[in-house]
Amino acid sequence: MNILITRPLIDAEDLMGKLFSLGHKIIHIPTLRVKPVTNQKCDAKNYDAFIFTSANAIRNLKLLNEDKKKLCFCVGSITEKIVRQKGYSNTISAGGNVNALKNIILNSDFDKKKKIAYFCGDYISTDLDLDLKREGYLVDKVINYSSEKIVDLNNENEKILNNHPPDIIFVYSKRSAESFAELVKKYT
Repeated sequence: MNILITRPLIDAEDLMGKLFSLGHKIIHIPTLRVKPVTNQKCDAKNYDAFIFTSANAIRNLKLLNEDKKKLCFCVGSITEKIVRQKGYSNTISAGGNVNALKNIILNSDFDKKKKIAYFCGDYISTDLDLDLKREGYLVDKVINYSSEKIVDLNNENEKILNNHPPDIIFVYSKRSAESFAELVKKYT
């Protein structure tokens, strides 16, 4: 089976390896390019907890007074794994989506009077910070990366897709799906 993976390589390597070992042909064509946002470092002393809704938020984390014991709410197990690799040990993981993460925070023992830093990209599908503020939480949204749509295929990728059309396509976000749809329109 031909499987197209649209996630950046750093986030897709493990899955690609597993699928390849099962005998599938893997086509890797990322649809988004992630870039760090050049902003000042966030002072960890100002917050009692962090929220991460993507691995990119962790990879682009810039902190003053880093505290590895800080409580970290993570959207899913992969995000939690990367947070732990960075040395954080006090982590809570949701089921892989923002609504599950919001429910975990709402149902946790976390004191609403304490401050949370929500690290995310410039394009988000859900305003988690606003949802939590409506529930009485003190949340600051910190945009620490941006995503840019990839709008062109190189000749090699175009040839691969023409010669090996995918049977399955893994798309990871609304923005990634939009980028993929634009590529399909442009090259078909």
